[in-house]
Amino acid sequence: MCGIVGLFLKDKSLEPRLGELLTDMLITMTDRGPDSAGIAVYGNDNEGRAKLTVQSSDPDADFSDLDGDLGKALDASVSIRVKDTHAVLDLPEDKLPQVRAVLRELRPDLRIMSAGETIEIYKEVGLPEDVAKRFDISALTGTHGIGHTRMATESAVTTLGAHPFSTGADQCLVHNGSLSNHNSLRRELARHGVEVETLNDTEVAAAYLTWKMQTGSTLGEALESGLDDLDGFYTFVVGTKDGFGVVRDPIACKPAVMAETDQYVAFGSEYRALVGLPGIEDARVWEPEPATVYFWKH
Repeated sequence: MCGIVGLFLKDKSLEPRLGELLTDMLITMTDRGPDSAGIAVYGNDNEGRAKLTVQSSDPDADFSDLDGDLGKALDASVSIRVKDTHAVLDLPEDKLPQVRAVLRELRPDLRIMSAGETIEIYKEVGLPEDVAKRFDISALTGTHGIGHTRMATESAVTTLGAHPFSTGADQCLVHNGSLSNHNSLRRELARHGVEVETLNDTEVAAAYLTWKMQTGSTLGEALESGLDDLDGFYTFVVGTKDGFGVVRDPIACKPAVMAETDQYVAFGSEYRALVGLPGIEDARVWEPEPATVYFWKH
């Protein structure tokens, strides 16, 4: 049992409140998963630049002069914004393909949480309220975001095991449920050169979607393929640079509710996650259908 929330903003006037609204939604879901929590937020595109979110168990050492060291190695301008155990590196977009290898040389213990033009991911072990305070999530702005609070069932309670999982540029996924064929899928993905870092079944699902999109599928097509290829019980909420998607397995035993107004589209594992949103009393509220892909795009 885990808790998922998501918020896709149509109304730009709400963008300064994205972090605040997501934080309140996620804290409401605390009892669905007290082990770890995380949020992915998509901000506005800074043309020609990219962001890399990294995590360290020794941030004082790893983040010290990281921007300078990385800038020299890449021969590029790099800036850093530190938030507790995480840091967001801002660098030229054309340097993104080589930055992982460079970081392995400079700071081998750093863990990459996300990479892309707009995405930032913050996740740690602990209650949602504590995780949100550590990273000042309520102050984040952006166009859309998703969050997750985890009750671990199939893998260890660690930072890397927390959701969201990001396996492609500006892509991430959160999951409530359990996949029964993740080990065979992990081997299949490895044969196609797609590596999975953890034992968490959710990362396999994220990597599967990334692989499908790398081979030409749209997100919607990748999610449709997943209905055939991913066995188990699941509700997925997926984020991309400009969109937000939801799909449930054909049985749809994991709870899910959605709400839409002229200002936003919202997702929660339970309706109580949505009750603090502005104008929720006038929203169209529904339960997403089994084996049906929902997607909204800016």
